[in-house]
Amino acid sequence: MSHPFQAENRFADGAQYIAGELRPGTSGREHAVVDPATGDPVFTYELAGTADVDAAVEAAAQAFPGWAGATPGERSDAMHRFASVLAEQADEFADAESLQCGKPIKLSAEFDVPGSVDNASFFAGAARHLEGKSAGEYSGDHTSYIRREPIGVVGSIAPWNYPLQMAAWKVLPAIAAGNTIVLKPAELTPFTSLMFAQAATEAGIPDGVVNIVSGAGRDAGEHLVGHPDVAMTSFTGSTGVGKRVAEIATGTVKRLHLELGGKAPFVVFDDADLEAAVHGAVAGALINTGQDCTAATRAYVQRPLYDAFVAGVADLMATVRLGDPFDPATDLGPLISHTQRDRVAGFVERARSYATVVTGGEAPQCDLAKGAYYRPTLVTGATQDSEIVQSELFGPVLVVLPFDSDDEGIALANDTPYGLAASAWSRDVYRTGRATREIKAGCVWVNDHIPILSEMPHGGYKASGFGKDMSAYSFEEYTQVKHVMFDNTAVVRKDWHRTVFGDR
Repeated sequence: MSHPFQAENRFADGAQYIAGELRPGTSGREHAVVDPATGDPVFTYELAGTADVDAAVEAAAQAFPGWAGATPGERSDAMHRFASVLAEQADEFADAESLQCGKPIKLSAEFDVPGSVDNASFFAGAARHLEGKSAGEYSGDHTSYIRREPIGVVGSIAPWNYPLQMAAWKVLPAIAAGNTIVLKPAELTPFTSLMFAQAATEAGIPDGVVNIVSGAGRDAGEHLVGHPDVAMTSFTGSTGVGKRVAEIATGTVKRLHLELGGKAPFVVFDDADLEAAVHGAVAGALINTGQDCTAATRAYVQRPLYDAFVAGVADLMATVRLGDPFDPATDLGPLISHTQRDRVAGFVERARSYATVVTGGEAPQCDLAKGAYYRPTLVTGATQDSEIVQSELFGPVLVVLPFDSDDEGIALANDTPYGLAASAWSRDVYRTGRATREIKAGCVWVNDHIPILSEMPHGGYKASGFGKDMSAYSFEEYTQVKHVMFDNTAVVRKDWHRTVFGDR
């Protein structure tokens, strides 16, 4: 398989981006980025060590006063230029993303890159539109108003499933609000995060505002979260690691933003458009090879439609084309690694003892055998408390269970620790309205599953974390709220002073 993106040339000076320049890591440990479609290494670099994190935080701290002091209009103008640079380099970003992740090029080129460009445009506008309570004399004797101020240096950690979009979701609201940032991408997928930071520099965003440390979580990641000069931590990843991040961040009383795991329910009522639900389930389950925390993983289908739904999903899954990620005809690429492929396969193999694997459940052979591929998989007959229903697999696996009453369907949808996303399928506005009210998730789609928008928030309930990505709600996450109050009376002795000394 050919690789249009040549990482060795692009990152010849190293895979750390600090104070506006690429540099090598200092950990003394090398890491190979592997093409998931072939299992072959495509780039080797020295991981970031604690000294690199310290240097990146120092660069961000030095850049903070100037960037925070820029006017909203100046930050907005720079970010509009940033969006333009990203758009100009769209093809190269798509190639790099597909190489490091194994994504089909049509997913990278039509979803990941345009979405990130749109995020940049949105936050360029948001930089000039901070909102707050109107100034007024709320006490009668004083004028109060609200200031929203940047927090400081943000230390963010992004996962490997959407490296470019996660870089955008972390960096853009932070810098739009006047913060500076150190981002640690997953060591498996550093390419587009580094390119994102380089594009910021090309757009005229000052050196040190956006910094990248490519290192391991237990070294660079934990040091970044615990760094005393980092004022806020934003983390996207598994719930288990999120708990560790929260534990470290608590030690220095940081602002904390967590977007964690998901196990999205897909609830199909008996009056739903069956064909639409089948197509929505397959697309929602297989997006990014199922490596999406909002992917449809648990389909609950009301019993009158259950058999037809299972048959329809099985037939449609059989048409999905696995192949070279750079072939425009490829629908499904490999998982991120052989380790992840084997993890997903382990869930499915264990499920065979208590459930039925209707289709898939195996790695392909022949030309794809070297890659981390796994066939689209449909499982039925599992119980609600089984591992494959309750645990986040992060692979191309959909489990389908029947339900009888609407009460039961909604209860089953809520019956996991997670609450990131869900969907409800019905022609009845009252049914779907109830589902959107009662399903405990940060996003509930109606008759669709997966679409996201820059203007709308993304974030979860329960063990899926707290805080929002994208939208004005995300922008607010990266600001401090300050109340300013002016006395308007010029009276020396205020009436309330009597509570400390004297009488009225």
